[in-house]
Amino acid sequence: MRKKILFGILLAVVLFAGLTGAYSANKKKSQDELYRQVELFSDTLAIINNEYAEETKPKDLIYGALKGMLSSLDPHSQFMDPETYNELKVDTEGKFGGLGIEITIKDGLLTVITPIEDTPAWKAGIKANDHIVKINDELTREMTLIDAVKRMRGKPGEAVNLTILRDSEKKLMDFKIIRDIIKIKDVKQARILEDSIGYIRLAEFRENTLRELNNALSSLSKQNMKALIIDLRNNPGGLLDVAVKVAGRFIPPDKMIAYTKGRKQGQNFEFFSNDRNAIVDLPMVILINEGSASGSEIVAGVLQDYKRAIIIGNKSFGKGSVQTVIPLGDGSALRLTTSHYFTPSGKIIHGKGVTPDIFVEAKESPDNKLENEKTVKSDEVFKELETGAKKSKAPEAPFDYKNDLQIMRAINTLEAIELYKKTEKN
Repeated sequence: MRKKILFGILLAVVLFAGLTGAYSANKKKSQDELYRQVELFSDTLAIINNEYAEETKPKDLIYGALKGMLSSLDPHSQFMDPETYNELKVDTEGKFGGLGIEITIKDGLLTVITPIEDTPAWKAGIKANDHIVKINDELTREMTLIDAVKRMRGKPGEAVNLTILRDSEKKLMDFKIIRDIIKIKDVKQARILEDSIGYIRLAEFRENTLRELNNALSSLSKQNMKALIIDLRNNPGGLLDVAVKVAGRFIPPDKMIAYTKGRKQGQNFEFFSNDRNAIVDLPMVILINEGSASGSEIVAGVLQDYKRAIIIGNKSFGKGSVQTVIPLGDGSALRLTTSHYFTPSGKIIHGKGVTPDIFVEAKESPDNKLENEKTVKSDEVFKELETGAKKSKAPEAPFDYKNDLQIMRAINTLEAIELYKKTEKN
């Protein structure tokens, strides 16, 4: 028996040593491959520096290589020169010059995540999932996110011409949009709609969002609010810690709100609620659509997981990756995707989005089933542009909540919950 035990221990040691050896060999092989590719890079750099027809600047070559390297990873990883890095810092302050569009690259096309409410882009009629195929008559085929942002931002009062492909319209549209100073007000509306149902529209998650939300909740409570609709449609996200705090206002403390998972242990984080005065009994509906992304998907996802709110609308955008900004020595920085978000139940947000409990299409596009539409191919779009295509302009539609099918379904749902509670008491 003792020999069997010793043999078992010996076998385990041998297996462990074998696995360790295999891991070490694989790691060394990977490092060797990296060194070979770095050597190839340095050789190419030296050849360009010595042989190119015109004199080059080493900084320009390195910056160009870094931009290409980061853009090859995914649409959200970027190399930022010092000027671009400073622009990123401005974004979180809630005031900047431009059109008011959150963008990404999707299926090879520069795509609008959402227009920010009450900005020039919103007023012009730009919509979530619009594909920007031209900026000032320049095709966006090979354009990076950074380049696109730089072309759309500029001096207030100047015009930017965008050519948009809208899937639901199946045609190209031209927009002339005048730049303005973009001032973001986080809480767009806070009012009682009817039957003591409160309504709060959150446009983004920024530094002042929680304070504005608390003021709105306090005001609605004084008006005898008995249920609440939080409208996260076209909310592109913003600051993660603020989104976590907003979600934490409506669930008990010490509950997981979201977690991230990356390749390294240091990239894995868990986020918990910590509001000791959380509102946990108020019936709630969350409205989302294809323009709801990132932080708004975290809020909707956690409230859905804990059955704290009913989610109504369309499937959200599906932007659930974590970008870490890593400053570099010369004032530039890397914006690198390091992990992905998951809801408390383990649902991944990135590429999937949040699926509503109740699907309701917006009134302006009742036949527009985004999930069933044919995927637009970037090559076909640009080929069509180069050969010429018919273009038209989209009219701007006024907002009226009684004609908003998604808001009205939310009201009906909350009224049904209230009726059920009364019936249950009797």
